[in-house]
Amino acid sequence: MQAFVRWRPLSSSESPNTEIERSSTLQDNSRFSTSIVCQSSPSRDRSWNSSNCFSRIFEASDGNRKVFETVVEPTLPQVLSGGTCNFFAYGHSGSGKTHTIIGYDYENPDQFGLCLAAAYSLYGTLEDLNAAQKPNGEIKKEGNMLGIGIRMYEMRKNTAFDLLNERRECYVREGPDGRVHIRGETEMLEGGKVRVRPVVTRACWNFDDLRRELQVGLQLRATGSSTVHDQSSRTHAVLELEIVTKSLLDARDAVIERESEFVPVAKRATDVYLEESANAYIKTPEGKYVVNPDCPPDQERIDAAEKEKEKFESYVKQAEAHAREIFESHSQKCLGGKLVFVDLAGSEYYHGKATSSSFAAKMTPQERQEGRQINTDLLALKEVIRARALNHTRIPFRSSPLTMVLREHFSASTNSQSAMILTVSPSSEQFAATMNTLKYGNLVGVAGGETATALKK
Repeated sequence: MQAFVRWRPLSSSESPNTEIERSSTLQDNSRFSTSIVCQSSPSRDRSWNSSNCFSRIFEASDGNRKVFETVVEPTLPQVLSGGTCNFFAYGHSGSGKTHTIIGYDYENPDQFGLCLAAAYSLYGTLEDLNAAQKPNGEIKKEGNMLGIGIRMYEMRKNTAFDLLNERRECYVREGPDGRVHIRGETEMLEGGKVRVRPVVTRACWNFDDLRRELQVGLQLRATGSSTVHDQSSRTHAVLELEIVTKSLLDARDAVIERESEFVPVAKRATDVYLEESANAYIKTPEGKYVVNPDCPPDQERIDAAEKEKEKFESYVKQAEAHAREIFESHSQKCLGGKLVFVDLAGSEYYHGKATSSSFAAKMTPQERQEGRQINTDLLALKEVIRARALNHTRIPFRSSPLTMVLREHFSASTNSQSAMILTVSPSSEQFAATMNTLKYGNLVGVAGGETATALKK
């Protein structure tokens, strides 16, 4: 995984006389090392030096456009080939993570965050691909128009919230196939049907639609007090952009509907088997269960229920096969290509000046507990990244709900298709947090550098 450093400008409330002294050097391995020094008083100075592990260091004068062109744009060919690329923003509260991933100006393309900038670029290519499918202005095959499906949810403690579905609470579950699913609450429908929907995918056929959906989701994101300010993002926000068609989304919905029909039929088959098995045995005075000679199990009834179950199970398999067929038969290999942007919650460091600040005093015990959970998630993420980069046989995805959710995205990508942007503050008051952020990135970048060296050999 590539590691990038991005320095934010000093804010209007921060004194320019307290700025961290910093320098960077391009090393022989085409990576950068960085050094930081904080002279808080004549008698005390603090410093730290990194390894040769950073792919690029962005200064405060570098805008979002420069970051996009360096970090994300080179990976778009991978996405247009059907691949998956992951991007993380890591740093302490107030360091510029959300500004980097999402941005605050939704009108000026040069100020877009990485997510919007990537979508803006992809739509330009998709328009050309769609035009190639339009003889005389019409799509050759109905439902084949390429667009972008957006999913947006946040992780808070052990729960996910669907930001494009009124912030519905969802649950992280690992299925029998080993895949991790984010599912909403169970819906009880007519006829005994049981439906459990995944996180909502909003199909957007142009950039304006996607921008609108993104803004709707952002309004529902949770904030709270941190050791830096009282409107910090206290959740990990995950934004997924997937190249889709209407036919593919309809086929996926059909799978969910067939599953909802299958559930009551499967339950009835189980109930019939249990009823017949219960009637086939009687309890003796000694407390033992023996076969009831007067009431043998009705095998015909059991077989009929199982036959009905197999029929509805086959409907589910047919729907799944149809979804795979649409995916595999589409003329454009970009279908299913995915970009995953993760705006990580602000890391917290409970020591020194930060914990005695007025902002820290505002934090409730619940918010402090959330801060500890955030740090646990971030530690687990680092260990997953390092284990993957070093080709460990065991990847600790189960260490936290966040890494469980990201497991599929990691598995679908290579380390060369992933990047972490370390956002840091130049203020000396945040020196400890900045140093810890760079240390975190140093561990990630060193592992990535070792993998790159091994691949070259």
